[in-house]
Amino acid sequence: MSKQTLKMFGSGLKWLFIFAIVLVFQPAKAQDITKFDSLVNRLRPVKTVQQVKPPQATRKIRQLSEIEPVITSAQMLLVQSPTPNNPPSQGDEVVQVTGVKANPTNQGVEIILQTTKGQQLQVINRTSGNNFIADIPNAQLRLPSGEAFTFRSTKPIASITEITVTNFDANTIRVTLIGESSVPAVELSDSPNEGLIFSVASAASVQQPQTQSTQPENQTQPKPSTQGDQPIELVVTGEQDGYNVPDSSTATRTDTPLRDIPQSIQVIPQAVIKDQQITKITDAARNVSGVTPLSGYGGFIDDYTIRGFTNYNVLRNGFASSDSFTYGANVERVEVLKGPASVLYGQFEPGGVVNYVTKQPLSSPYYAAELTAGSFSFYRGTTDLSGPLTTDKKLLYRLNVAYENSGSFRDFYHQEIFSVTPVITYKPSENTTLSFEYEYGRRRGSFDRGLPSGPVFLTLPVSRFLGEPSDFLNIDYQRGTATVDHRFSQNLQLRSSFSVESTFDNNVYTQSGTDFEPDGRSVLRGKIANLNRRTENYSWQTDLIGKFNTGSIAHQLLLGLELRRNTDINPIFDTDDIASIDIFNPVYGARPGTLNKRLFGTKINTTGVYLQDQVTLLSNLKLLVGGRYDFVFSDNSAKVGDADTTYTNFYDSAFSPRVGLVYQPIEPISLYASYSRSFVPNNATTFSGVSIEPSRGTQYEVGIKSEFFDRRLSATLAAYDITKTNILTTDPDHIEFSIAIGEVKSRGIELDVAGEILPGWKIIASGYLNDAFISKDNTIPEGRRLGNTPYHGATLWTTYEIQQGSLKGLQFGGGIFFVGSSITDPSDPFTVPSYLRTDAAISYKHDNWRAALNFKNIFDIKYYDNQGYYLVPQAPLTVLGSISVEF
Repeated sequence: MSKQTLKMFGSGLKWLFIFAIVLVFQPAKAQDITKFDSLVNRLRPVKTVQQVKPPQATRKIRQLSEIEPVITSAQMLLVQSPTPNNPPSQGDEVVQVTGVKANPTNQGVEIILQTTKGQQLQVINRTSGNNFIADIPNAQLRLPSGEAFTFRSTKPIASITEITVTNFDANTIRVTLIGESSVPAVELSDSPNEGLIFSVASAASVQQPQTQSTQPENQTQPKPSTQGDQPIELVVTGEQDGYNVPDSSTATRTDTPLRDIPQSIQVIPQAVIKDQQITKITDAARNVSGVTPLSGYGGFIDDYTIRGFTNYNVLRNGFASSDSFTYGANVERVEVLKGPASVLYGQFEPGGVVNYVTKQPLSSPYYAAELTAGSFSFYRGTTDLSGPLTTDKKLLYRLNVAYENSGSFRDFYHQEIFSVTPVITYKPSENTTLSFEYEYGRRRGSFDRGLPSGPVFLTLPVSRFLGEPSDFLNIDYQRGTATVDHRFSQNLQLRSSFSVESTFDNNVYTQSGTDFEPDGRSVLRGKIANLNRRTENYSWQTDLIGKFNTGSIAHQLLLGLELRRNTDINPIFDTDDIASIDIFNPVYGARPGTLNKRLFGTKINTTGVYLQDQVTLLSNLKLLVGGRYDFVFSDNSAKVGDADTTYTNFYDSAFSPRVGLVYQPIEPISLYASYSRSFVPNNATTFSGVSIEPSRGTQYEVGIKSEFFDRRLSATLAAYDITKTNILTTDPDHIEFSIAIGEVKSRGIELDVAGEILPGWKIIASGYLNDAFISKDNTIPEGRRLGNTPYHGATLWTTYEIQQGSLKGLQFGGGIFFVGSSITDPSDPFTVPSYLRTDAAISYKHDNWRAALNFKNIFDIKYYDNQGYYLVPQAPLTVLGSISVEF
């Protein structure tokens, strides 16, 4: 290990230790103190039982005018129940809450958790500052679409700033009411026909009973008006307007709170995508530590470098997808799982994987449209429509349509993009959901790979184009998914999905090298064409999820099978060298020479079987263990010119385990450690004809996850050590063949923070140190850094929205994006300089309208994305304006 690595890793562990001390010994809340009788018993928190009076069930929804005055201290009628840290036993039924309603009343508002089993719900409450918090430890919020969502209502009545209903963990719903100046006054009741009802009184209505008591007894009280008692079903879109997302399915293929996952996973929600006005979905990952989006192949391949390793595949709703272009107008959020993902998804690099989660149908009507225009002739329009197609809401739909017509700061560049994504969800019964999703996308426009890597090219204007104006890239893609989700009982679920993806593209581009003519000004070039390239991916996944107990230990078992076929037919035409170009005074119009055809074909069949168990050893001690066995068959063909076609076949198998432990000493803190492995087939043979085993990645990770400000803000601090072995290197005795003795290491520390500090003040930030280097190789010096892997980086984005007064709805935002220097390629390193980009934004929303202005790169710095052999110039000062409306 190099001295630099030791210094960095030691510094990282020091800060990790300091952070742990600060979190563990932060001032404890009242509910936390009861968990500690002694340090010896820290692993087994003390169970506290409140002696309370159960609520009386009602046959109708009681309005505040019909019940006795509420208690202003925010006490409420409670059932004797477990706390979130002492959940109900496995035998207790987890009640499904299928919707949330807000009904205004004369006295305030009623929040109704819709379920036919309201009497079975157990409730425990507490207060924190002006917050009233109620936990329901035997329930789960799940809408008819089958997805878990968060309900949020801002300023529903006077004196209430916000109401949220969310899944706190897999078996607990949390209801939070934020008072404007004091704790909200709440009454609890239940109804067999509606569910659990939280009746919330406004500040004025709390005082009203005292006024009425001074009137004569025989005076008739005014009859409450029923006009305000008509139910108003608020739109529960599943799109959080905050930056903090509490759960994810990417890491476990089940809805699991992030705090219970022994691995770093970060989520970029729709709110961040909107506030930053992200028009290219890969840019969302710039908010995540240790992640570098790539702009390769003209910016139309979704590649990412994560913790030093580049993945040429992504996930879409959990399905492995090729590296083809994703427009992203239908993407709800972007989830980044750090570290090996092979335990659930098969062959992936050990750095991590990005999962695009798409928008799903809503149970309430929702209509939205947005128009964006900006610098460099950028124009984009989107529509998002959703709601029920039948009165019983068993048939739901969602339709996203987007069109973009844009130029660029780069010479001769123009593109036109269109996408349409319909989704249908049908729920024939309470326990069965059928979903059908289709996406079609089309792109027509210029092809621009950027500039060759080298010092002289950094001196050119960022607009300089060294190809030919006639270069183009045309893409058509289609994706379709069908899913059946059936619950046999509360403890047994079957989910089966089939996905088809097809991409067809044509492109012709001019490739510039780094070799110059004798004049030192003209660079050599060649012409390449990929005509009628077609890729097809077929995937079938079936998961069986079961919950059961072994004594006092609770299990959630996942058994899965995946069958996948990937084909790629790629006819490539290249030419002899064409006319070189003067990089300082370019003259265009060179014609290609003789075309030479090369035809490559690949077909990969994968069978994967995986098993995972999420074990609750204690309420605050959780174990995640799993493994996957993959069988991979690869057929490859190649033909150059008129030569005979050559065929090569490979068979690989690999077992990918993962084990992790999460310990939660107090409620807001999770300490975790994990071990996991990954694999990627090498598809190569030695000189003697022996097939080379796959490369293997092994990661050890430890970290701390914590939640602040009553769980509105979350933070993850992680330290990791990854070693990838069995990497192909050149055989020194037979240079046309390879041997697998290469090894690389990646070690680092990362911090990610996201959420809301104060009402209206949101933040998402990250920072990292990463030392990724070659530890063994035949030709490259050991210790040299990996390509496109900055040693350090940091981001900060924050917004503040005015909450009241005449300027309510006005929001200001800004952020910085720092990326350290990196080398292009270890075999021929060239250092790409670091940069610090500054952005700003201002927006205003009133009722259902929103207008926004985003300023990107406001200091107009000159910077580049590192693509190995290419430097991709990034945009100078850019202004985007948008106006949107929702109904």
